[in-house]
Amino acid sequence: MKKRIYLDHASTTPVAPEVLEAMLPYFTQRFGNASSRSHAYGWETEQAVKDAAAALANLLDVDPVGLTFTSGSTEAINLAIKGIAQNYDPEACHLITSSTEHAAVLDTHEALERLGYEVTYLEPDSDGIFSIEKLEKAILPHTRLVSILWANNETGVLQDIQAMGKLCQRREVLFFVDGTQTVGKIRCLPRAAGIDLLALSAHKFYGPKGVGALWHSLENPRAALQPQMLGGGHQAGLRSGTLNVPGIVGLGACASLANFEMKENEERLTSLRNLLEGELSNRIEQVLINGAGAKRLPHISNMSFRFIEAEALLSTFQRRVAVSTGSACSSIDLEPSHVLLSMGLSREDAKASIRVSLGRDTSQEDIFTAVELIDEGVRQLRAESPTWELFQDGIIL
Repeated sequence: MKKRIYLDHASTTPVAPEVLEAMLPYFTQRFGNASSRSHAYGWETEQAVKDAAAALANLLDVDPVGLTFTSGSTEAINLAIKGIAQNYDPEACHLITSSTEHAAVLDTHEALERLGYEVTYLEPDSDGIFSIEKLEKAILPHTRLVSILWANNETGVLQDIQAMGKLCQRREVLFFVDGTQTVGKIRCLPRAAGIDLLALSAHKFYGPKGVGALWHSLENPRAALQPQMLGGGHQAGLRSGTLNVPGIVGLGACASLANFEMKENEERLTSLRNLLEGELSNRIEQVLINGAGAKRLPHISNMSFRFIEAEALLSTFQRRVAVSTGSACSSIDLEPSHVLLSMGLSREDAKASIRVSLGRDTSQEDIFTAVELIDEGVRQLRAESPTWELFQDGIIL
C-alpha cells in the first residue's frame, strides 16, 4: 500500500511523541483532581497544572496568572468576547471584528447582535489584509472590543497585529486576538503586540484535542471578564469545571516543544510551501495563490485551480493525500468560502480552492508526490470541463 500523506495540519496536528509521553502518567498513576487540596494526589496534579501554565506563559512571555485553561479555542473565544461584552449594556457597547474571522468569532458576534449589541464587520482588501486606516475609522466613542484573527485559518494571511494593538491602546479599546493558527507556529508575544486577550488551542501545534487557553491582561482593569461556565469557582471563578489535567500537561509540553523548534520549523516549512506553489504554478495554467501578496504563515497555502470544482479535485487523490477545501469547522458546508468571497474572488474561483497545510514531518518527497497528484487531477477534470474548453478558445475569461 502506498504511503498516505497528511497535508491538513491547519485542521489538526498529530500529538507529538514527546507530548504524549508527558501526558500518559496523568491518566493512570497521577490521576488526582487538581482541586483536591487535602492529599498528595491532588497536590501533584495541581503542581502539574502550574508547571504547564509556566511553560505556556514562557512561550508567550506573559504572566501565567493571566491564563485560563479551556476546552479549546472556541470556548476561549466565547469567554473573551462575551466576557467583555457582558460588562456593558448592549446600547453602550460597540464591537468590531472582520468578515473573514473563524465561525466561532462570527457566530459569537451574531449572537450578541441579537441581544442588541452593535457590531461592525471590517472587509479586507484582495490580499486579505485590513488596513489600519479602515480599523481606525470604524472605532466609535463607545467601541469596547476589537476582535481579529492573527493569521487566517484558510489562507494563512497575517495581519499587522502590532500596529492594530498600538491603535487600540491609543484609542483605549480592548484588543482580542484569535491566535489559534499562529501560537506555536511563529513567535507570538501578546504583551509586546498590545494585545489584551489571546485565544489558543493545543491541537493546532502537536498537542491533544479538547484543551486550549485564554490569556487576558491583568494590567488592564477593563479586560476583566464575566465567566461563561459557572459551578465551582475553578480558575479564579473564570471557568468552572474539573481541570483536564492530562490535556493541560499536554498543552504545556507542546508549548515547550514549540519554544525549542519553532524557528527551524518556520524556515523549513516556508521553503517547502514555496516549492509547492512554484511547482504547481509552473505545471498548471490559471492557478491563483490566494493571499500571495501578503505576509503569510509558513505552512499554509490556499490555491484556486480555475475551471474545476475543488471537491471533485480532492476526490481524485483523497486516499493518498489529505488536504481540505477550507476550515475544518465548515467543511460540511458546500457553500464557497466566506473568506475568499470577502477577498473578492468569484464564487466559481472560491469553489475551486484547496488549502494545503504542512507540518513538522512533511518532507520534500511528500511535496513532489502531492504536486504530481494535484497536477494529474486538475488535468483530468479540465479535460472533462466545457468551461475550460471555452476558456482555451478565448470565449470566456
